[in-house]
Formats: sequence, structure tokens, C-alpha cells
Amino acid sequence: MKSNRSNFTSKLGFILAAAGSAVGLGNIWRFPYLAARYGGGTFLLCYLILAVTFGFSLMIAEIAIGRKSGLSAISAFSILDKRFSFLGVLTSLVPVIIFPYYSVIGGWVIKYFSVFITGGMDEAASGSYFTEFISGVGEPILWFVVFAAITTVVVTLGVEKGIEKVSQIMMPLLVVLTIIISVYVLTIDGAMDGVRYYVQPHMSDFSIKTVLAAMGQLFYSMSLAMGIMITYGSYMKKSANLESSVRQIEIFDTGIAFFAGLMIVPAVFAFSGGDPSELNAGPGLMFITLPKVFASMPFGGVLGAIFFILVFFAAVTSAISLMETIVSILMDRFHWSRKVSSLIVFIYCLLMGIPSSLGFGVWDFIQPLGMSILDAWDFVSNSILMPIVALITCIFIGFVLTPQAVIDEAESDGSRFKSRKLFTVIIKWIAPVILVAILISSVLNALGIFVI
Repeated sequence: MKSNRSNFTSKLGFILAAAGSAVGLGNIWRFPYLAARYGGGTFLLCYLILAVTFGFSLMIAEIAIGRKSGLSAISAFSILDKRFSFLGVLTSLVPVIIFPYYSVIGGWVIKYFSVFITGGMDEAASGSYFTEFISGVGEPILWFVVFAAITTVVVTLGVEKGIEKVSQIMMPLLVVLTIIISVYVLTIDGAMDGVRYYVQPHMSDFSIKTVLAAMGQLFYSMSLAMGIMITYGSYMKKSANLESSVRQIEIFDTGIAFFAGLMIVPAVFAFSGGDPSELNAGPGLMFITLPKVFASMPFGGVLGAIFFILVFFAAVTSAISLMETIVSILMDRFHWSRKVSSLIVFIYCLLMGIPSSLGFGVWDFIQPLGMSILDAWDFVSNSILMPIVALITCIFIGFVLTPQAVIDEAESDGSRFKSRKLFTVIIKWIAPVILVAILISSVLNALGIFVI
């Protein structure tokens, strides 16, 4: 079904690009927070089991759909079965919603990197700095535009010259920087208490909440149900081994998330004297608590600058995949050039992202769903649309297209799909049940009935 479609030049290029998409802001602040909150090592074990079963199955299904159809998400499902054209539209809505507000947060990251590299660490560590910054008008929008522009330049350069080359540089650097900071943090007095808290299983805290929290994190960590893996799969050569590629992406993604925990949890423990309440969720951990932690450390300014450039790498590689997914949709549907499509998406990002930025300041009176504009978009995309997309995708693969179609695609390079039985059971029976539970818990959580 493919025509003159771009391809990743190598299996490594595909793995690094897909891993770059998977490794984002959720890995840096959300994973450590959830691990600390839901039993440390218990959460880690639960997440690992889910990653190699559920996460693996859904990722390989999405990549297989992309490679089999040779098209972006909005067109792939209709080509495979016209009755599921609506699923392509739903899937495509996710990156369309996420990309603008994600770029706003990416702008915050660049701002903090600039503050640390120019010696403003003590100022950034003050309690009101973050709130005063995001409630402004000009500066948050300026950094948002800078982040969106960087992302647009990479996507405009294309799959081989842009996405693949940038990923081949940023992903290895991200791994090295993560390990360096993690090792350094472990040398701080009091850090080992945080390590024990982070990795030691606390089975008494295990509950269905732990499973649902770990499952929810998979969507953030592995770029699932966003159309991203379908798009990247459409650029994947038939000669590349699909099963081993997905396993290697999982190793990258889970490894970065684990080391992010080793960076953050012990550092916060050492700073707070062992108070786990400092590991609060949301932007507060990354933009309020951690600057205070760096300010309390020797060489904190240097370490903070390294940390925020690391976070920038993670944020921009994910933003690239989000934007590429939207650009690919425009190119497939309207046959526009990559440059024109990228420019349109950039303009759209600015128009939609500015309200998300202003929602913390002059437009804070606008409270859709009782949340800030940015938080409302985040809730709709991550807590509602993504579980629905994943659920319908499992039904589509399990009972319409059939698992055998994915198995055939996985074996199209001549290899044997070793996990075929596991994949079939997960995609048909186990994943749908868990996804329904996630969707219900997300809605109830938003209503304040059930908190995860």
C-alpha cells in the first residue's frame, strides 16, 4: 500500500526515534512520583510486567498497522477496514490536542535551562518563582514559541534528515546525562534512604490503584494510543524485525524512567530529610521542588543546567513525534508538501497553545471542566480519548482485523514472532478489561469519587 513514502534508513534509527517519542516529560517527573506514591519497588515490578505484556502488545499492534498500511493514523484504519474510519479520526485527535499544550510546557523547560545556565538558580529556587513566571503574558509565550519553532525545524527537515538524525544525537546524550546525574545524586548524604524507598517493594501498599496507576503511566511512557507509533511504523522498512525493535524501545523507555527515579527520589529525600510528601505530582516537582534541591547541592547550578537540558531533550523528541503525526496526516489527506504541512501545524500550535499559556494568568477565570485550560486539554486527551482509542484498537485488532494479521506483519521479514500467543491473549481479552477499568477510574477520579 506504500508509495513514495519516506523511511527510516536503519533499524537503529527507527528504534531511537520511537524511543525518543516514548521518552518524554512523563518519564522525568510522573514516573518517579507514581513509583514513590504506589509502593516503590511494588510499582516498579507492576509497571515492568505491564510494559512487557500490555505495553508490548499494543505498541507492536500500532506499529504493525502503520507498516502494513503505509499510512498515517487517520488513513490507516480506513484502508484496513472502512467501518473503522472513525477510529483513525479519534486517534488523530489525540496528538492534535496534546501538541500545543505540550509545547507550552516545553517552553517552561527551556526557560529553566536558561535560568540555570545564566546563574539564576537561587532565584528559580524561591517559592513563588514558577507561579509568577507561568502567570505572565509575554515571557511564557516567547519560550513556548521558541520550543515550537525548534520542533518545527526538525520536522520540516523530514524523516531521514530531521527526525532520525536528531534522535540519533539526542537519545544517546539523554541516556548518558541521566546516568551521570543518577550516579552523582547517590553520593549525596541521605540519598540512599530515598533509593531504598524507591526500589524496595512495599506489598502492604499494593492495590488495584497500583495496577491502574502503572497502566496509566504506560500511555505517557510509551506514546500509545496517540497515532505516533502508527505513523512511525509507516516509515519502518519491511526488512526490520518488528518484535525485537519493540523490545528495544521498551528497554530504552523503561530504563530512562527508572534512572529518572534514581535522579529525583533520592535527591528529594536528601533535600527534605526523608519527607515523601515533597514528591508531589504535576509541574511542581520539576519546576518548584527540584530547583530547591539543586540550590541545596554542591555544584547545584551546573547539575540543574544539565538536568534541564536533559529534560529538554526528552520533551523535544516527544514533541517532534506529536508534530510529525499531525504533519503526516495532512500530507496523506491533502497531499500537501512537508514544508506547507509543517508551517500550518506550527501556526495551529501557536493559536491553540497561547490560550493554554494564558490560562495560568490573565485567562485564569476560564475553567473548562473546573480546570485550567491546559489541564482540561490534558484530561480530555490522556484520561478520556487515549483509553477509548486503545480499547477500540484492541477490539479492532482482536476481532475484526484479527491478531493473525499483526502476526503476519511481524513475520514479514522472515523471522518468527515468538510472542504470538501472549500477544493474542493480551490484545483480545486482557487489555480491553484493563482499559475499561482505566477509563472508569479516570472519570470517577475527575469527579472526585475515586482518587488515583
